[in-house]
Amino acid sequence: MQPMAICYLWLGSGRAEELRMRQKGGRQVPTALTSPTVSRREFVASATSAVLLSAAAGAAGTRNASAVSLTDLSAAEAVLLMTRGELSVEHYAAALLARCAKGRALNAFITLDPERVIADARERDRERRAGKPTGPLFGLPIPVKDSVNTSQYTTTAGTPALRHFRPREDAPIVARLRAAGAIVLGKTNLHELSFGWTSNNLAFGAVHNPYDPTRIPGGSSGGTAAAIAAHLAPLGVAEDTEGSIRVPAALCGIAGFRPTTGRYPTVGCVPISALFDQVGPHARSVADLALFDSVAAGDSAPLAAVDLRGVRLGVVRDYWFAGLDPDVERVTTQALARLRGAGVVLVESALPGLQSLIDRSCQQIQNHDVRLALPRFLEVYGAGVSFEALLAQASPDIRATFKSDILPGGKNFVSEADYEAARDQVLPALKKLFADYFATQRVDAIVFPATMVPAPKIGDANLLDVGGRELAFTTAVSRNIDPGSTTGLPGLVLPAGLSPTGLPISLEFDGPAGSDRRLLALGIQLQEVLGRLPPPRI
Repeated sequence: MQPMAICYLWLGSGRAEELRMRQKGGRQVPTALTSPTVSRREFVASATSAVLLSAAAGAAGTRNASAVSLTDLSAAEAVLLMTRGELSVEHYAAALLARCAKGRALNAFITLDPERVIADARERDRERRAGKPTGPLFGLPIPVKDSVNTSQYTTTAGTPALRHFRPREDAPIVARLRAAGAIVLGKTNLHELSFGWTSNNLAFGAVHNPYDPTRIPGGSSGGTAAAIAAHLAPLGVAEDTEGSIRVPAALCGIAGFRPTTGRYPTVGCVPISALFDQVGPHARSVADLALFDSVAAGDSAPLAAVDLRGVRLGVVRDYWFAGLDPDVERVTTQALARLRGAGVVLVESALPGLQSLIDRSCQQIQNHDVRLALPRFLEVYGAGVSFEALLAQASPDIRATFKSDILPGGKNFVSEADYEAARDQVLPALKKLFADYFATQRVDAIVFPATMVPAPKIGDANLLDVGGRELAFTTAVSRNIDPGSTTGLPGLVLPAGLSPTGLPISLEFDGPAGSDRRLLALGIQLQEVLGRLPPPRI
């Protein structure tokens, strides 16, 4: 194994520099990613996915140095180099593990086993040398949220009672990634039982935001988001019931994608509600999100090119833009101006009754379903602990939430009558509201600031000072993301800029249900206009 401290690529036999840069279209592009000797047909044959080539080409356009750090590679770039044998999987895994060690203070991982990762990497290298077909994620180490079952690692869901729970088999989503050639790069920290937006886990320690370690990374998938933002890996598995992909992506300044509910399997994931739960990816580029989607959804069709001129984005100011933190409002306004300058048409309208429909459906459905779904998960997967014992061992904040909001006798307990009304009447009305909106306004997506505030301080989970007024933490982080996940829409988060104190501020783009590939294709162009944030210093 080459030393883990080596962070730059150099070509072996027959090539000079592995990532020598050349000019193309006014931008610096790695030679290894644009060689004219590799045709699209040849690439697809070796990588088994057309999306990989387009992803690598799109990501490659961002390079502007004479050599590229391994930990700065996109997922698509790394896979391409490993597939072609120009970078060993072991070497790449070692570089990521070295970066993980450097970023240990972020507390992004609950479980990280370097020896297992290196062993898996060596096996991938042996398979390639033996001529075994490589998959579209060949050799890529992917961190997985610790609420998703993995046979190689424990699945704790961030709660003490599951500290030693080792599932017998991978969740289907993990099985798909591994079948495509990926390696599991450990299990990432999260808000305990995915019940919160801070990732201030009292059992396994708080996850820290890479842009300011005194701040939250968002939750519940805070560990995955922190890992991707800090370049511990280029692509990771997150999970979203009510913002748990999108809030951490927004606060950590990365790209996050919550697909249309049901697009990827959520079997084998610690549940809250089958009506809302959805696995999805975190990455630094939309091209890598599309790569993940091609594997997770079994849809490797190339993304259709999108011209932003004439693209229509909906703006609903009376809901998503009201009461924003001044920095969020300023960065959002500037970002919308850049999009308009690129030819995007901003369509201003309203969604009357939206707040009422959310208030009568979102929490009611989740808080009812989790008290049935979680015990069933524990039994089906042989966790070896009862629901009652799990709660008895849970951290004080989680016990208090379950006591007040979920268990019988709590002040916010959801009766069967209230649940059925929320599920059978309010939720269909909410979905119809959005379907009618997309049909009448003819917009490709709705655009809005993903959260009302930049990342709050760790421990500030009650009232926040927003422009001189008090705002509830839950409102600040969840108001804007609630409609998308409750309605089941695909949602894409992209960074839009930094606050004066260096904190990421992000936009979310929600498309019509089922428009996932179109939204990702659009997102590649949107990211070109919005740009990317400078990486955090860790």
